[in-house]
Amino acid sequence: MHTPLLDTLQSPDDLRALSSDKLPQLAAELREFLVDSVAQTGGHLASNLGTVELTLALHYIFDTPNDRIVWDVGHQTYVHKILTGRREAMAQLRQPGGIAGFPRRAESEFDAFGAGHSSTSISAALGMATAFRQLGSEQRAVAVIGDGAMTAGMAFEALNNAGDTDLPLLVVLNDNDMSISPNVGALNNYLARLMSGRFYTAARRAGDKVLSVAPPIRELAKRAEEHMKGMVIPGTLFEEFGFNYIGPIDGHDLDVLLDTLNNIKQLSGPQFLHVVTRKGKGYTPAEANPCQYHGVSHFDPAVGVVEKTGGKPTYTQVFGDWLCDMAAADARLVGITPAMREGSGMVRFSKEFPKRYFDVGIAEQHALTFAAGLACEGIKPVVAIYSTFLQRAYDQLIHDIALQDLPVMLAIDRAGLVGADGPTHAGSFDLSYLRCIPNMLIAAPSDENECRRLLTTAFLHKGPSAVRYPRGTGVGAILSPDLEPVEIGKGVLRRSGQDVAFIAFGSLVAPALIAAEALDASVADMRFVKPLDVDLLIELAQRNKLLVTLEENAVAGGAGAGVAEALAALGITTPVLQLGLPDTFIEHGDPARMLTDCGLDAAGIEHTVRQRITLLPE
Repeated sequence: MHTPLLDTLQSPDDLRALSSDKLPQLAAELREFLVDSVAQTGGHLASNLGTVELTLALHYIFDTPNDRIVWDVGHQTYVHKILTGRREAMAQLRQPGGIAGFPRRAESEFDAFGAGHSSTSISAALGMATAFRQLGSEQRAVAVIGDGAMTAGMAFEALNNAGDTDLPLLVVLNDNDMSISPNVGALNNYLARLMSGRFYTAARRAGDKVLSVAPPIRELAKRAEEHMKGMVIPGTLFEEFGFNYIGPIDGHDLDVLLDTLNNIKQLSGPQFLHVVTRKGKGYTPAEANPCQYHGVSHFDPAVGVVEKTGGKPTYTQVFGDWLCDMAAADARLVGITPAMREGSGMVRFSKEFPKRYFDVGIAEQHALTFAAGLACEGIKPVVAIYSTFLQRAYDQLIHDIALQDLPVMLAIDRAGLVGADGPTHAGSFDLSYLRCIPNMLIAAPSDENECRRLLTTAFLHKGPSAVRYPRGTGVGAILSPDLEPVEIGKGVLRRSGQDVAFIAFGSLVAPALIAAEALDASVADMRFVKPLDVDLLIELAQRNKLLVTLEENAVAGGAGAGVAEALAALGITTPVLQLGLPDTFIEHGDPARMLTDCGLDAAGIEHTVRQRITLLPE
């Protein structure tokens, strides 16, 4: 019977005090703890189960936090958090007031770099390694990046820059898109140990020096080495970038990981370690279906995740069904996603229209310019993308799509607050950064059927368009089977009242209607952020003492700002109260509670408006 180890660890110093033969037991305890913990809180499970041994080995070999480990995306850092003094805090993971689901510099000195978006790790780690050189420090920087994140151009930009230096930067490629392949076995593990060892490195350096006096022979030797390595390892590409490639090795074999990392730590210059892991490792349901266990809510570990059936469709499902219906009606439609097929509701479309479905990888910039090229030739591209990820392709939206007035449609999911994923994933800014772009059509549906109609409207538009909708379900509106558009730039008066008029956009129409009952106020569902229904604004401004704009977007530069600008241009002086997300990054938590804290639930809206009414002149 083994004495439990996990409870005795408070920091990586305690980990490094263990003998290496204790680490397999610790890995097993960590997996059991992970499953039990995430089953209670929800979160990312499969990716964390796959990085248990890798995380242990990195903290065991490197002197963290003095040495920096930079995690890409960060949803595989739960073991890292457990080992760095946050094991008890895992009970409040992603909960209000609890620790974040991603690395955060403000949370721990061990979180070297905050991340929620992919492909930033190599750039950040290179910056740190450069700083250490500038400061005369012997500290090391390690970037841990997944195979999915390696599809992004930014990762290759960083590799290109890093390979042109002699900095002791280590890039660890966590390749978990495949099971352990035949070439990740004894031979490859042996070669990895050999190639990361001092003898191999010294011999290589000596040979390079000797052969430098005979350039043709030196070039021949270099090519021979590359061809030999290329026969057993896929590292030629990274060698061309200027890295010493090592691997692939079994990311669940602690002996190999420890030996290889220890050897690499002694080397100079940029090193690239290819590690193959398996998502969901150690928990059978997650191994069998890692996609289902990528992000989970509360579940029973003994049973596993149970698919929910029935209930109201989510906005994501409404979009997915609309996409299939519109594709059946218009053969020009193609669907594009930057590696978010499941999250964006495109599974059904990918199966029913496989030749019209394009997953371009984690490459948002490419996704938009690719769509622009399609649109140039008469195709009608629909790009399904999260609001927070669209930020990464802002130049492409302006330069490649809007400037050329191309009919590319953006279906923007996760607009507004997203709950447990927190500020890295919140869609707080899209109305602000989209509204200032010429030629853009921007729509914000107030319910599920309005979403379907506005998606149709945007698709039929002859220029660039965006429809933004929130995460989760709406009010449960009955969906029309028809593909029925609405008139562009025309809102709808949902309720007539007196003195106060709510000018509401998207998800906040519903709480506006509730608050309006208590205040006997008017409510306009504006539908469009751009172009605004100016006639409706004039009518409401003339009939009311106070206009209140409502949006689940940053107040700064958002839809309310657009309303104020339009009224000012018309010389209308009716007071405008702009309500939306405050000028801060909003922490993770329950979405409904987050809106309440922002004063954007019905009670909060009513309270704020009553306070403002008292300040109005008689």
